[in-house]
Amino acid sequence: MDISSFWETIVNTLHDGLLVVDARGTILNMNPAAEKLTGYSAEELVGRNCRVLNCSGCQIYGRGAGKEWCSLYVRNRIRAKKCTITDKNGRALFVMKNASVLKDDHGNVVGAIETLTDISEIVRQQQEIMSLRQTCRLDDGFHGIIGHAPSMQRLFELIDNVAQSDAPVLIHGPSGTGKELSALAVHEAGPRKTKPFIKVNCAALNENLLESELFGHVKGAYTGADRARIGRFEAAHGGTIFLDEIGDIPLATQVKLLRVLEEKEIERVGDHHPIAVDVRIISATNKNLEKSIAEGLFREDLYFRINVFPLTMPALQDRMEDIPLLVQGFITQNNQRSGKTIEGLSPEAMDALLSYTWPGNVRELRNTIEYAFVLCPGGWIGPVHLPQRIVRGTPATASRDIPAGPEREALLNALRLANGNQSEAARHLGVSRVTVWKRIKKHGIDLHRDL
Repeated sequence: MDISSFWETIVNTLHDGLLVVDARGTILNMNPAAEKLTGYSAEELVGRNCRVLNCSGCQIYGRGAGKEWCSLYVRNRIRAKKCTITDKNGRALFVMKNASVLKDDHGNVVGAIETLTDISEIVRQQQEIMSLRQTCRLDDGFHGIIGHAPSMQRLFELIDNVAQSDAPVLIHGPSGTGKELSALAVHEAGPRKTKPFIKVNCAALNENLLESELFGHVKGAYTGADRARIGRFEAAHGGTIFLDEIGDIPLATQVKLLRVLEEKEIERVGDHHPIAVDVRIISATNKNLEKSIAEGLFREDLYFRINVFPLTMPALQDRMEDIPLLVQGFITQNNQRSGKTIEGLSPEAMDALLSYTWPGNVRELRNTIEYAFVLCPGGWIGPVHLPQRIVRGTPATASRDIPAGPEREALLNALRLANGNQSEAARHLGVSRVTVWKRIKKHGIDLHRDL
């Protein structure tokens, strides 16, 4: 028995829509599933051009037949391509498209056959799941960033959008708001997520060391350079480099950084051979760079080069509704690390947190919970387990408002309690490690002599 006589029956029983077009895109045939999918009857579509379906997966040239008509005839086939088409009622439908070119015995293109699988319901379900996750935060937050406040939801949307491009990003915001987490989120949400994410703290190094860190150096470039070393830009090749505290970069280094951004090449310190680098630049600052420009401390051309897409991290006092969620996250983390079983905060302790202004932002809140874990043996954290400044609602005054003597003494006391560990001293003071480092320099403290 010749099975070819059953082809029409086979095609007509397919669940997927099937279209046959000629070399100029004219629809020659379609099965009932295609009629149901598109809303058009065969009589309405056969003889018309396939462009009537407005398929987003087609690249139409329209200058002639075959390869001059559509990119499909150049590639010969399409496999599992997600597209949208427009049905008879003007509604967009999500479809999975497969297509193959038809050729005659001489290899000439005579047309194509394509199948369209309706995936609109699958896409709708995926969109609902994404919406539920954004609403309920069923996972661990947005790339590790926790927040329900409208300002945070807007931030997440912006990160998702900018992550798909290579545009330089400048993250603004006070210290302790999570700028590094946002930089990492931009990296992880984009196409470079499998490549390196390299961080440089621009405030922690002097000019010579910073240049070496950024661009690398050759052997003998300076005293102590006993071997060649690649810089952070080379290490980040193909991925992302995060320049934290970029407002503290010296002017001379700013010139070199600008050249790297424009030419996409670096030169190691002590060398003059350019090395091509492909990196995405994300910067962060808690300074007003426009003010720094007016004061001659920051180059305007570099500012416009790094500030293509600005992101602003909201201060914690501007999203106080997130505090219970953040607290629970920190409690979970500390329970896992410490082996303790802390259930949560008492109502009085939570009221104290919600009444405080949080000048140190999320970092200060995290340090507060870690402090409470030291004092609380288990169960519920109460006001007695919180730092007194939190309970009194009187945040530590910013350093610029503290006379030099008391500030120096407070810093020394914190360093002594921490046995000279600057990170631990920062926790005691409720500030960042960089702030501690800057105050050590400001007051001329020698850790060996003064401690």
